[in-house]
Amino acid sequence: MTNLLSGKAAIVGIGATEFSKNSGRSELRLAVEAIRMALDDAGLTAKDVDGMSVFTMETNPEIEVFRQIGGSELKFFSRIHYGGGAACATLQQAAMAIATGVAEVVVCYRAMNERSGHRFGTGIQNLQAAATTESSHYGWYAPYGLLTPASWVAMFAQRYLFETGATTEAFGHVAVADRRHAANNPAAWFYEQPITLEDHAASRWIVEPLRLLDCCQESDGAVAVVVTSAERARDLRQKPAILTGVAQGACDDQQMMTSFYRDDLTGIPEMGLVARQLYEQARITPKDIQTAVIYDHFTPFVLCQLEEFGFCERGEAKDFVQGGNIEIGGGLPINPHGGQLGEAYIHGLNGVAEGVRQIRGTSCNPVADVENVLVTAGTGVPTSGLLLGQA
Repeated sequence: MTNLLSGKAAIVGIGATEFSKNSGRSELRLAVEAIRMALDDAGLTAKDVDGMSVFTMETNPEIEVFRQIGGSELKFFSRIHYGGGAACATLQQAAMAIATGVAEVVVCYRAMNERSGHRFGTGIQNLQAAATTESSHYGWYAPYGLLTPASWVAMFAQRYLFETGATTEAFGHVAVADRRHAANNPAAWFYEQPITLEDHAASRWIVEPLRLLDCCQESDGAVAVVVTSAERARDLRQKPAILTGVAQGACDDQQMMTSFYRDDLTGIPEMGLVARQLYEQARITPKDIQTAVIYDHFTPFVLCQLEEFGFCERGEAKDFVQGGNIEIGGGLPINPHGGQLGEAYIHGLNGVAEGVRQIRGTSCNPVADVENVLVTAGTGVPTSGLLLGQA
């Protein structure tokens, strides 16, 4: 298959506010701050921006953000659905716009007061009774107490443990690695606060088999990235991170966080679809990836993603994550920034920024000799992923 996107676009600027539990300012202001920092990082101005790609869950309309940053002419704007599943798909939209000549400089952003404002973790208790096509499926399990993201993922996690013979200690290895990396990242909420497997096992149950330390944070903050052509990127301020692969995926009997009616609950087929596309686009294999930023809203889905991307066989992630293999210095360091468990939960866009830092060599936890970085988006929902490479 001929790929028209691989190598055509690059991330040239990244920006982020501080990550907190109470930002003290509006989501609009957070978005503007992050975008201005990203443009300055790239050596560009608002007048250069002619495209924007964001999440449908973003509360800040593109035209208002564009006005607030002092933009001039906006030629391209798009939105991707399915929450955190959109994290890398916004970059796909940007790459398509640039490769086709629709836009020259596209900004992707996500701003949220998810702790001090609307808290995703509280679930759907206040959902209006009037059903829509999108919300009607909640009627099949909400009456039985499955009301929150943690409870939905717990269904998958319990089956995964049963089928693979893993124990919750495997989840703990993911949490420990994330927090160990976050402890060395001054931007992380859990800076200088590592945990042990014993800490993980002692943390309170949220929904069995998920404990508190298996669940990502609720954060306030914003992240923005600037995308332009690989050719233009060569003349800008920062070392470019080339988009060598970018893809979306949704598979059979897909629902949002609750695909309980599939024949197999132990995998994430939509992420497997993304993986196949990325490897084909970039013409690499799992062995060519030095570090991965794995979407870690809940630890069990990290294990599934490692398997879907072929880093280990199905059911073997429980062994893959042991012995420091996913920590700095291991075979495949994951989430060197601390992930959403350790740094912040900005719907995965902070993971994209970390991928760029790894390519630049500016991460607080740099992985040696990085040539290819994998970044994934939200799981349990239609999802996306990307591969970043050196110029």
